[in-house]
Amino acid sequence: MAPDRDKVEEAQAAVNERVADARHRMEKSLEALGREMQAVRTGRASPALVERLQVDYYGTPTPLQTLAGISVPEPTQLLISPYDRNATVAIEKAIQKSELGLNPTNDGQVIRISIPQLNEERRRDLVKVVHRKAEEARVSIRNIRRDEVEHLRRVEKEGHVSKDEVETKLAEIQRVTDQFVSRVDEAVQKKEAEILEV
Repeated sequence: MAPDRDKVEEAQAAVNERVADARHRMEKSLEALGREMQAVRTGRASPALVERLQVDYYGTPTPLQTLAGISVPEPTQLLISPYDRNATVAIEKAIQKSELGLNPTNDGQVIRISIPQLNEERRRDLVKVVHRKAEEARVSIRNIRRDEVEHLRRVEKEGHVSKDEVETKLAEIQRVTDQFVSRVDEAVQKKEAEILEV
């Protein structure tokens, strides 16, 4: 009988950890969305616009921030100083291929990017990009919820945890999911306001 009691206790501990695990994973999704939102430009220069841009560095996709120093000498200009001068052309190509709509100038030593004021059409396009990234974050959060629900249902079928306990945890996971989806919505509204601000 003792092993069964141990299994029950293990199952209950695992069920209790599921909410914390879901919360942690959803927090990671929200952090990823935050990083992606920083990369959407708003008319002001920010190193976050380009630092995570993938550059084809000798055949290996490499984040720009590991290949170059990025500074903001003026409010509407970025200055990219590659650590390896041979990477300058690859960095310039990566910026041109990105969906940022930026036009870099390369003098062989550094790359300068002037951040133009956004026109109305470009603002609407960027808002669409933000909404797409937000929907990806919502889907990620819902997938985490689905994984946790499936796990809890499996534990319930094994008979180690009561249906009431599982239902309580499912309701808790749904509350956590709703909180995180709400936080995604808040982040989108804030970023949209920044983009549309003239």
